[in-house]
Amino acid sequence: MTILPVAGFGLVIGAALGLLGAGGSILAIPVLVYGVGLPLSAAIPTSLLVVTVSAAGGLVARWRSKAIRWPVALVFVAASVPAAFAGTALGKLLPDRWLLIAFAVLMAVVAVRMLTAAPEGGGACRTSAGGVNWRSCVPKALAVGAAVGVLTGLFGVGGGFVIVPALTMLLGLTAPEAVATSLVVIVLTALGGLAAHATTMPDLPYDIAAVFAAVALLASLLAGKVGDRLPERTVRRTFAYVILVVAAGVAAAAVFAPAALHGG
Repeated sequence: MTILPVAGFGLVIGAALGLLGAGGSILAIPVLVYGVGLPLSAAIPTSLLVVTVSAAGGLVARWRSKAIRWPVALVFVAASVPAAFAGTALGKLLPDRWLLIAFAVLMAVVAVRMLTAAPEGGGACRTSAGGVNWRSCVPKALAVGAAVGVLTGLFGVGGGFVIVPALTMLLGLTAPEAVATSLVVIVLTALGGLAAHATTMPDLPYDIAAVFAAVALLASLLAGKVGDRLPERTVRRTFAYVILVVAAGVAAAAVFAPAALHGG
């Protein structure tokens, strides 16, 4: 794949992260494996580089909005970063073919979740006074954080598609608060995933990663500035259909063309 298509996918991924705080990074692995030709062992940490940079861009764009809920983010990160190491170790035990099939299933679940998401409620953990009942909900928040960390280490994804609905439906954050807070969790968890993949870092294709990450960063910054002006439901549904199509392609390729997983 030439630099231009890589940049195009970086644009899509960055825009999704900036607009939705979720979902964009799930396209990075198919692009890197089947488009660029990287083996899965290199595609995952390369994806994490792109995720970290583009999510950081979206976070910078929202920094002055004061929508970030730092205590909430840190609770999630306390579980997600250690779990990223566990996910990385688990991924090394699984054959690449089955890992990609599992990833295709994950993509389909994410797309369906985007298409069927109910309007955000007041939050299951909200008290009558508007606060959060941390005593009952910290274990739930930690469990979600751990799940995000495992997915990050295992597949090289940011996990915003899990974090954002958890923040809105569990803790009652508004949509802008959930997106901004999820970006904090994504950046820190992805950094944990990169640390877990430290042994593969010297051999990564940094030229491809740089183009991918730079375009995604720019798109994330721009999208973050206009995110509140666009119809979020339309953007989410459109992106969900894209993910469904790519998921079908990933599954078919993993089943019928497993040799592509070895790069080249």
